[in-house]
Amino acid sequence: MMRNPILDFEVDKSAIRYAGHDLARPECILAEADGVLWAADARGGVTRIDPNGTQELIAQKRSGHFGQAADEATRYLTGTLPNGLAFAANGDILISNFGTDCLETMSRDGATRVLADSIDGEPIGKVNFVLRDSRDRIWITVTTRIKNWKHALRTDLADGYVARYIDGKFHIVADGFHFTNEIRFDAREEWMYVVETTGGCVSRLRADEEGNLSNREIFGPARLGKGAWPDGIAFDSFGNLWGTMVYSDKLFVLTPEGDLKVLLDEGDAEKVDRLERQFFQGSVTDEALFDTGQGIAPWMASVTFGGPGLQTVYIGSLKGKRIPYFRVPVAGLPMAHWRHGDSSPHGGRNGRGI
Repeated sequence: MMRNPILDFEVDKSAIRYAGHDLARPECILAEADGVLWAADARGGVTRIDPNGTQELIAQKRSGHFGQAADEATRYLTGTLPNGLAFAANGDILISNFGTDCLETMSRDGATRVLADSIDGEPIGKVNFVLRDSRDRIWITVTTRIKNWKHALRTDLADGYVARYIDGKFHIVADGFHFTNEIRFDAREEWMYVVETTGGCVSRLRADEEGNLSNREIFGPARLGKGAWPDGIAFDSFGNLWGTMVYSDKLFVLTPEGDLKVLLDEGDAEKVDRLERQFFQGSVTDEALFDTGQGIAPWMASVTFGGPGLQTVYIGSLKGKRIPYFRVPVAGLPMAHWRHGDSSPHGGRNGRGI
C-alpha cells in the first residue's frame, strides 16, 4: 500500500507565496481550474483574483442597505459579512452571510438575492458555511442561534445545526453541534464531516442515498490539542482531512486513521493560553479574543486546494489581507465544480439557476 505522502511532508515557510492584496477578511476561497480565485470580502462581496495578479471586488447589489462595521469587534455583529462560499451549478456564487444571517446567491456581476433567511418560520441563525455536493444538493451550517456569536464561545452550548435545501426550503437534518463551522464530504460522499469549533473536534455522520444523516461520531481526537478551535476543513485525494484552528493559527491534518499532525503553528502561545483559560471558564472577553491572530494568515480559517493538479493549498483567514499558498505532495479532492466543470461566467453546463 502506498505510504501516506503527508507523513513525510513539512511546510517550507520560505516557499510560501501570496495571492491578492488589500483584501478584507478573505475567510473562504474558491479555486477554479483556470487558476482564478474567488475570496469572500468583508467590504460586501467577493474578490476575484486572476492568475496574472489583477483583482476586482464584485460588490453585492441588493435592495436594502448593509454597510460596513466601524471596527473589528462590531464587524462580526453588524452589516454584511460574506463568509462561506460555494459555486452553484450555473456558476453563480452561494454566500453564507454571517452578518445578515441568510444564505444568498450572487451572480458574477454582483446581483444578489436572498435564498433563505428562516427555517420553519424562525430566524435561520448565524449562517456560517455553504456546500454543494456532486448531486447538486445544497447544505449549510448554522453556527449558533444566538445573534451575538461571541456569547456562544463556551463549552456548554450546542445549538448549531446542519440544514439541506429541499423543495425550495431549508430543513434541519442534524442538530446539537458545538459552534458548527465548515462541512465536507469524503470522496464517496458516504460521510459528512462537521467541524465543531467550541467542541474542539471534528464529527462525522453517515449519509444515505436520500441525504439523511445518522450514526454521528467523533473523527480523530476528542480534542485537537492546545488551542483547539477548528474552523475550515478540506480533503485531499489520499483521504487526509486538512484543517485550520482559528484563534491559535494552526494548520493541521487528520490522516484516514484519525491521527493528528500539526503542519503549522503560527499562534502566540501566551495569548492563546489566556484565551483558552477564559474559554474554559466561560468568560471570553473581546480583549483576549481579538488579541489573538498572527502569522501568515491571522485567524487561520480555511483550506482550499487549487492550482495545477490540485496540488496548491490556499489558506483563508479572518484578519489577513492576502492569501498564502504553497505546493503540497498530494492532490486535493476535487470539489463539485472541478468534477463537473459546471461553474463558469457563461452559465455553466446548463445555465440553470437555483
